[in-house]
Amino acid sequence: MARSLPPGQPEVLADRGEVTVVRVGEAVAKAHPAGTDLGTLAARLRAAASPALADVLLPPLRPARPDRLPDGRPVTRWPYGAPVDPAAVPWEAAGTLLARLHATDLAALGPRPPAGAPARAARALARLRRAPTDPAHAKAREAAEQILATTVAASATGQARAAAASGAPAAEPGSGERPDVLPEAAADAGSGDRAGDSAGPSPDVLPEAPGGALCHGDFHLGQLVRHPAPEGDWRLIDVDDLGVGDPAWDLARPAAWYAAGLLPGADWERLLGAYRAAGGGPAGDPWAWLDGPARALTAQYAALALVRSARDGRPPGEQDLALLESCLRIAALS
Repeated sequence: MARSLPPGQPEVLADRGEVTVVRVGEAVAKAHPAGTDLGTLAARLRAAASPALADVLLPPLRPARPDRLPDGRPVTRWPYGAPVDPAAVPWEAAGTLLARLHATDLAALGPRPPAGAPARAARALARLRRAPTDPAHAKAREAAEQILATTVAASATGQARAAAASGAPAAEPGSGERPDVLPEAAADAGSGDRAGDSAGPSPDVLPEAPGGALCHGDFHLGQLVRHPAPEGDWRLIDVDDLGVGDPAWDLARPAAWYAAGLLPGADWERLLGAYRAAGGGPAGDPWAWLDGPARALTAQYAALALVRSARDGRPPGEQDLALLESCLRIAALS
């Protein structure tokens, strides 16, 4: 991978499963899982390179197209950006960038795939169903599975409608698998996706969510960088799940953390306040449109916590337990 980048000492920024991110000088190369659909990834790269998103997304390096490594994994190339300092989290910048992303004129982008967040929930459900049950957390597991099953069923219905409107086949829920996505934002940076067969549908016929907005699909603090480093403007990175969908999913993760007591209320208000000040979201009670996706993200990360616990033979951590308890509260309210 490093041979195609500028001279310098390679630095591995992330290496999780089939996803590897390497920096050489001021350039970064990301190796995606071997099953990633090249047509879908190319459509997302074209969107990231669009002038319409120049003040929102970090654009790929030219040429903006994926190549393949000798092991079959697609690789994309990006400028280096400085990551978030945990001691000075730019919540206002994050909220403003999300609002700008959601307000993007879709007509300026050409073909767009569906946003990937609902499919991530489907993959979490599939992994949970394969994992052995820990009797100590059986009720929380049941709650997480029920929340995710409801989400996946609703998503499948929406995808079928979108496919019918576009004349394309709907994506198969739960296809592929994603490396572990830990609750900590820093651990998520650079995670990738197995989007399906490389012989999948052309981006010209990918189903879209009618009336949806352009969404990041996997927003967290690891997806923010300053470019040029170290003091440039904030930009969103990682377009693996970029696409058309419900913008509430981009705020669902911090909303879920806030509801579970893992994100301080002041930080949540900074993010949500900046998002709404920049024109994001409908007026009125934000939980009227955030509640469903936030429940789904709570269950998704609770499910992955149980999968990790079963795989590693250790009990869930403190943050994991907070998410499991949040699932139980959601089930009690249902």
